[in-house]
Amino acid sequence: MANDAIATANALLRDKGYAERDLAVHPGLRTKALLKGNKIVSPFSDDAELVLRVVRDLVPPDSELGHRMLRPAELRANL
Repeated sequence: MANDAIATANALLRDKGYAERDLAVHPGLRTKALLKGNKIVSPFSDDAELVLRVVRDLVPPDSELGHRMLRPAELRANL
């Protein structure tokens, strides 16, 4: 189940215009996943389903983000 959520999140990030080096979801321990890359200040780690929800609902398209950086604390505050 976690691998499906990770694959879906990465597909959504590609659809939003992100290269894998800039923002991608990677597997963590057990059911955890990490959202990390050059467009986020530090990795966002949580349950894979929650990371998928963050990618789907809170991460803007790359064109809207521009030169700004995502901040994990802001993402978590908007959940």
